Amino acid sequence: MTEKKPTVEPKAPGTAQILRSAREAIEELTGLESESVSSVTRGADGGWTLHVEVVELRRIPDSVSMLGSYEMTLDPAGELTGYRRLRRYERGKADPR
Repeated sequence: MTEKKPTVEPKAPGTAQILRSAREAIEELTGLESESVSSVTRGADGGWTLHVEVVELRRIPDSVSMLGSYEMTLDPAGELTGYRRLRRYERGKADPR
């Protein structure tokens, strides 16, 4: 008689792992350097939505470099399901909001 081993469900990735994964994914997809993650939200379905700031064009001085804000969606396992650029802006300029 063979013993049945209990099935172990893989542990869902934590927030820090999701942040690292998202930054790596956007860098690989765009070829650009990620600067920071400005927001992260976990949905009711377990999926994730992140806003990642990316350096699109380095300038001197750095305060006039161009950044892009990207929205990324990931499934509960941390796999990328979509991304889009929300806006492009100069680093040293604040939003008028």
